[in-house]
Amino acid sequence: MNFLNLIRWKNLIMIALVQLLVKYALLEPLGALTSLSSLGITILILATICIASAGNIINDIYDIETDLVNKPDKVIVGKSISEKTAFNLFITLNVLGVALGYYLSHLVEKSGFFSLFVIISALLYVYASYLKQTLVLGNVVISILVGLSVLIVGIFELIPNITSENQQLQLVYFKIVLDYAFFAFLINLIRELTKDIEDIDGDYKVGMKTLPIAIGRERASNILFALTLVPILAIGYYIVYKIYQNQIAVIYFLVCILGPLIYISIKTFSAKTKKEFHHISNILKLVMLLGMLSLILYKFSF
Repeated sequence: MNFLNLIRWKNLIMIALVQLLVKYALLEPLGALTSLSSLGITILILATICIASAGNIINDIYDIETDLVNKPDKVIVGKSISEKTAFNLFITLNVLGVALGYYLSHLVEKSGFFSLFVIISALLYVYASYLKQTLVLGNVVISILVGLSVLIVGIFELIPNITSENQQLQLVYFKIVLDYAFFAFLINLIRELTKDIEDIDGDYKVGMKTLPIAIGRERASNILFALTLVPILAIGYYIVYKIYQNQIAVIYFLVCILGPLIYISIKTFSAKTKKEFHHISNILKLVMLLGMLSLILYKFSF
């Protein structure tokens, strides 16, 4: 159980679910010309999960000092699992993930796609060891990687099969996947800032340079509030101009996505304590899940 908690098994299940939904609830029902068989999507999921697991492990290794302050009851590395064992797991999972990515890239006859897995693996290490301590940049990089875990399905499924005849249609499908990737990026960016405000005490003690530490908790909270308005406006635009004719989709987006986002914005405006920001962070994770589950609507409602 300690190993599962170390690799953030719940987050990994969410990654696998989203990638399956992109293929089986979005692309295939819409009639997109896809590249991956059931084996292929399984390999992509395993590669993504292995590299994400490795990223979670190296993050915990570098966060031991801050976690002892921010969440002492949840520290695993150095307590339940030794630092050496954790580092060996990090190496093993990275090698396995990159190797699976190499095989998959050649399977779709796009060997250059292999570089994606190498870049993601390297960025996760650089994020944990350096970027996480830098102002805003670390938040942006990790959020891009979260978005990429969605977009990579479109890259492997659609791009290898683009021809001059189907290019326009394939790009329409790719844009839908890109929209979901951007949603994941934006929600995660807001959540990263929320966690920075929540963890300001531990981060300050170890000399990190997060936004709340640089400009103060109150100003960072104001920026967080402003950021929460962006997905509200974006989802509102999407409902009014994109899906207004689909009643089921409109109801789902209003109740399951827009409603919780408005709640988050209101809570952010008044939040002061660590407990309140932790609550906001959890609701953001729920919004991320509900947003991705809306992919099912393409199979049954569009």
